[in-house]
Amino acid sequence: MSYKVIVDSCGELTKEMKESGCFETASLEIDVGGHHIIDDETFNQAEFLKYVREAAECPRSSCPSPETYLEGYHCEAEHVYAVTLSAELSGSYNSAVLGKKLYHEEYGEKDIYVFNSRSASIGQTLIALEIAKCEAAGMAFEDTVSHVEKYIEGQNTYFVLETLETLRKNGRLTGIKAVVATALNIKPVMGAAPEGTIRQLGQARGMKKALSRMIEHIVADVKDSKEKILAISHCNCPERAENVRDMLKKAAEFKDIIILETAGISSMYAADGGIIVVV
Repeated sequence: MSYKVIVDSCGELTKEMKESGCFETASLEIDVGGHHIIDDETFNQAEFLKYVREAAECPRSSCPSPETYLEGYHCEAEHVYAVTLSAELSGSYNSAVLGKKLYHEEYGEKDIYVFNSRSASIGQTLIALEIAKCEAAGMAFEDTVSHVEKYIEGQNTYFVLETLETLRKNGRLTGIKAVVATALNIKPVMGAAPEGTIRQLGQARGMKKALSRMIEHIVADVKDSKEKILAISHCNCPERAENVRDMLKKAAEFKDIIILETAGISSMYAADGGIIVVV
């Protein structure tokens, strides 16, 4: 069976995924400092971070329209999947679901399923790869959906950022009561709750200690690490990402390790120097 996976642009695609022809990006859009940016292959991270530094206001994003998803679903692939960033953080999931409804109304029945990643960024990447793994194994559409939903339930997302301002000002930290003492260089260790909201796992003074604390959480949480892919995305800090990889390799054994640079939307929220880890 032929298949296609549409990943909204908060999720990064590896070079191999881009070249396979089975993956497609549904672009979100960003407005910052009077600049309107389409989060697609033209996204320039260095230029974007410069705009953010110069802007008086926080960057804002908008999700893909239902029509964008409708166009993505209208293809020759027999099985079509969409993977969106957490429905608790964006309207992308609802747009993808509405796009599916519009497709069925206009073109009739087709196997289409929308996955709420309950994560973001590199977490979406891993979900898309799991879909591809199921399709390569010849699994039926319904079995793939069931398997991947269980995979999402077992996935864990962690991150440490230099600043939480964009998340806070865009209303993504609802329910988190801890006050971060920026003047004391306190860095919160954050993660995704099971339902896809953001929660605070701990904190430490300075980025180095915060990353060590994050790694402690990862090692404590991960089960059967030898069977899992460790995925790391970073915003303009490759050496930091490599250090996190090396520390985790010393603490546990993984099936594979992926390191990618954040795309537009994940760069917006991770901010310069941010690290996201999913396993």
